[in-house]
Amino acid sequence: MAAISIFYGSVFGNAQNVAERVCEHFSEKGIDCKVVQEPSVQELQDAEAIFAVSSTCGLGDVPPNLEGLVTEARDQSLDLSSKRFAVAALGDSTYVDTFCGGGKKVYALLEELKANAVAPVLEVDAIETFEPDADVIEWMENIVGELAA
Repeated sequence: MAAISIFYGSVFGNAQNVAERVCEHFSEKGIDCKVVQEPSVQELQDAEAIFAVSSTCGLGDVPPNLEGLVTEARDQSLDLSSKRFAVAALGDSTYVDTFCGGGKKVYALLEELKANAVAPVLEVDAIETFEPDADVIEWMENIVGELAA
C-alpha cells in the first residue's frame, strides 16, 4: 500500500487542522501517511500518493503557503502520471464565484500534470459544517483504498 503525502494550503489553520486530523485518523488504521509541512516540488515528486486539502483566499486563490509549489510545479511541467491524488477544497458558499477556488486550482494543477484523480474534488462548505475534518475523513474512508493502492 502506497504512503499518502498530505499537502495543505491554509491561512488561518483550518486546512492544516484537517490535514493533521486525516493523517492521525488513517495512521491509527495502519495506513502510512505524513503531513507535508513545507511543500516543495521535490516532496510532490517523491510522494507515492497525494492528498491535498486547501482553503481559499482572496478571489478564489490558493493560500500563500502553496503558491510557490503551484507555480514551480507548473513552470517545471512535472510529469505526475504515476501518481494518484485526491483533493478536498474548503470554502464558503456565500462567495459564489470563488467558492472552494483554492482546492479547485490545486485539483486542476494535478490534472494538468497528468496525475490520476481517484475522485472528483470534495467541496466542504463552511456554511454547512463546523467540523470539516469529520466530513473529509468520512469522504476519505470511501477512497483511501484506491488512493493508496
